[in-house]
Amino acid sequence: MSKRPQDVAADDQILALLPYAHMRGGFVVKPEDMGRAKGLAIEAMEGQVSEQLKQIYEQVETLARQAKAIRTRAEVSYKIYQCDLRFEPRINQVYHLYESENGVPQLSLVAPDEWTTDKTHLATVRLLADHTWEVLEATDSGATSFAPDGTTGDHTN
Repeated sequence: MSKRPQDVAADDQILALLPYAHMRGGFVVKPEDMGRAKGLAIEAMEGQVSEQLKQIYEQVETLARQAKAIRTRAEVSYKIYQCDLRFEPRINQVYHLYESENGVPQLSLVAPDEWTTDKTHLATVRLLADHTWEVLEATDSGATSFAPDGTTGDHTN
């Protein structure tokens, strides 16, 4: 048996570095099809990006609905603050906002189906504990109102 020089690696270390199976029981090592691997990676990435963009789009839609609700609430509140209130509104009480023929807003306890009037029903509202108004129902005619600066509240930014 011949002695191996010290600077030469053992057979098992040399065989471990081979890029192919070196014995009958070894598994076959095939080179990767890089084009196919990249294609699969790109397909997975595009699917993930599409899903994340869909989630963001849904969040944007939700924020837009919330912004519209806040805008409607503010517009109706402006109308209410323009009213000549002859009573003190109670918290959690439902009120109805009308606009008379001369354009003056009026807050009332009387629902539109409870009386016949020539006033336009703008909204059904509830006074909240923080003295803001929750819009329970707003009609299309209540969409335009007066903002605090005196301009119409039909904001199209």
